[in-house]
Amino acid sequence: MDKKQAKELVIKTARFIDDKKAEEVKVYDLCGLSSLCDYIVIGTATSTPHLDALDMDAGTELKKDGLYKNNRDGGQTTTWRVSDYGYFMMHIMTQAAREFYALDKIFSFGKEVKWQKPKKTAAKTVKKTAVKTVKKAVKKTVKAAAKKTDKKTLKKAAAKAVNKSVKTAAKKTAKKTAKKSTK
Repeated sequence: MDKKQAKELVIKTARFIDDKKAEEVKVYDLCGLSSLCDYIVIGTATSTPHLDALDMDAGTELKKDGLYKNNRDGGQTTTWRVSDYGYFMMHIMTQAAREFYALDKIFSFGKEVKWQKPKKTAAKTVKKTAVKTVKKAVKKTVKAAAKKTDKKTLKKAAAKAVNKSVKTAAKKTAKKTAKKSTK
């Protein structure tokens, strides 16, 4: 596996455990700095069941990419799991263990990798929301105008029909009245 593929899988792993609600996920690039591995992924679990789930689910997800654990440690502990994938190691630990063992300080000689998807800027978010709002408002206004137009047209047509009927009825009544008065 080349460096680019390796880094992509490490970033995928970090995003995966982040999606599974791991906290404070960090990735450190140790390429050329450590004989242990090229990357370290560290994440904090909120409880022992969460720790177990993160470890198991990440392993299952990586198997889909053909990546299997070379070794695993901490299976009996309730605070820390280490999975060795050859070119990277994943450390999942509770907050207490993370503070106690201070892996972030230990691996600070490596470069921190930016793995998060770029966040949308506030301006883009506002613009997108504004466009959606305007589109909805235009649709609503067009529908309302169409309904009003139909109602106005119907009202006008009804008024004309009523006026015409009234006029016709008035003429007929006037003619009848005129005939009666001449007789």
